[in-house]
Amino acid sequence: MTHWLIVPIILPAILAPFIVLAARYHIGIQRVFSLVGVSAQIVLGLALMWQASDGTVMIYQLGDWAAPFGIILVGDRLSTMMVLLTAVLALLVMLYTIGSRWDERGRHFHALFQFQLMGIMGAFLTGDIFNLFVFFEVLLIASYGLMIHGGGNARLRAGTQYVLFNLVGSTLFLFALGAIYAETGTLNMADLAMRVQMVSPDATVGIRLAAVLLLLVFAIKAAIVPLHVWLPSSYAEAPGPVAALFAIMTKVGAYAIIRVYTLIFPPDHGPTAGMHDYWLMVAALATVALGMIGVLAAKKLDRMVAFAVIGSMGMVMLAISLFTPQGIAAALYYMVHSTLAAASLFLIVDMVKDSRANLRLQATWPVAGAVPTAALFFMAAIAMAGLPPLSGFLGKLLILDASFGNGSVVWIWSFVLIGSLISVVAFGRAGSTLFWKARSIRMPEDVDPGPAPSTLSYVAVGGLLGLLIAHTVFAGPVTAYTTSIAEQLFAPDAYITNVLETPGKLSTPADGGGH
Repeated sequence: MTHWLIVPIILPAILAPFIVLAARYHIGIQRVFSLVGVSAQIVLGLALMWQASDGTVMIYQLGDWAAPFGIILVGDRLSTMMVLLTAVLALLVMLYTIGSRWDERGRHFHALFQFQLMGIMGAFLTGDIFNLFVFFEVLLIASYGLMIHGGGNARLRAGTQYVLFNLVGSTLFLFALGAIYAETGTLNMADLAMRVQMVSPDATVGIRLAAVLLLLVFAIKAAIVPLHVWLPSSYAEAPGPVAALFAIMTKVGAYAIIRVYTLIFPPDHGPTAGMHDYWLMVAALATVALGMIGVLAAKKLDRMVAFAVIGSMGMVMLAISLFTPQGIAAALYYMVHSTLAAASLFLIVDMVKDSRANLRLQATWPVAGAVPTAALFFMAAIAMAGLPPLSGFLGKLLILDASFGNGSVVWIWSFVLIGSLISVVAFGRAGSTLFWKARSIRMPEDVDPGPAPSTLSYVAVGGLLGLLIAHTVFAGPVTAYTTSIAEQLFAPDAYITNVLETPGKLSTPADGGGH
């Protein structure tokens, strides 16, 4: 058992109340502790990912209670990669928040930010499906507070819609947990993986119902059509740094689908065989189509980026719905890309917003800091649209390659290629309207253009785009690692054995030993 596995959850859980109780009136101290906290998360993420890179499955038993009776945290290649991605994103978003002074526009931003990290990290590391529900609720509460940070009627309406829709998902989640527990008597993921397979063929109604309900819940989190309706307004109205952090939120839903439907309800055997891959494929195709149509039809820049997030989640779900090691590997590569690309675009939207009366896609005078902002938008748009040479192009190639041999290959290729073309047209139109046509319009003398974005804001966005470049340059090693993740997911014996049979130890698939 490694105690380091709980630190990514405990650290923000300690920092948040400390900031509220001891530093609520000292924004400088709040910033220092937030930066130290997310920097420590990166170090922890790197260490945990390195330890899991050889196939080691780490466990932490809360109270030293063995599974399936106790609460278990599990760290493998997939969960530690997502922890590191979240930590890196959080650091760059925090830098932008400080540079743009967004944390001064409302109360308790840093405490809510830490609680949000706690929920995200917990969702990735939990080995118990009930505690996945618990961490989803932590996410919901903290994200609502962050969404309405700074106030405003539009933001409050969007936040209320977001909460109500996700409360429906929470209710379905509880129904699914009740059905699972009634059928199996356990909620530990590793234990469920064994017990679900032992359910007799004539008594699978409850299990199949639970599998469908869980898929609906995770589809809400991942903003898959037709359960996407909460996302456009929520992301468009949220403060820029909050929307950037929310880029990882939809990936929590995708992660849950990957984890649950490769470990507990595998696609090739058991009582739920073949029941979710077809419908998930249909929903993914619809998500790509609606997302790209929304990007093209959007009249405001923030909503255009929000619909781009929906379209990118459709791409991810297309790869996941293949339920093959190659498809999951492609999905994971594209998940990293789309998280970084979406976050950078939301921060750029916030830069543009500070110099304009509104975010409508219509020509007006140049924004403050137009040249560097336009350059950043150009790179981020290329990445999100999937043009070469950046990682979006490579990610889509991986998805297309993984679809060979699938009966829906023609549909997948058609939707991906046509969707990419629509995205290029939409982002090209938006960029030319906001930055190129603006050069010919003179600003009225009585209009204040507002301050140019701070250097720290440019550093944060540049950092995200730099990571996208690194994701492209090192595509070979990254793809090899995501392939190893997929192989581990489709061979879950080491996960199950380590959680259930070797309490208090680390084991590897090769020798069952520890570090």
